Amino acid sequence: MSAAPPTRFRAACTECRAATELDVDEFRLTVGRTRERTFYTFTCPDCGTAVRRTAGERIVEALTGAGVRTMRLHLGEQSPKVP
Repeated sequence: MSAAPPTRFRAACTECRAATELDVDEFRLTVGRTRERTFYTFTCPDCGTAVRRTAGERIVEALTGAGVRTMRLHLGEQSPKVP
């Protein structure tokens, strides 16, 4: 029985516009409290640009389901001001 091929995602570079397929381990996902603070990143294999794109619910589900390394941002409670 052969192993399933690794999951790959199509992505486009915002700098050189190259379209490529990347392995799961080439992505990082950051999940914030709002859509504006939820994004994925990767490095373009053609030009080396660090690309950051917003990630909606469907993209978050697909990336986390495939095992993309994920960081969750949490706002800590502010400590009371000391006089």
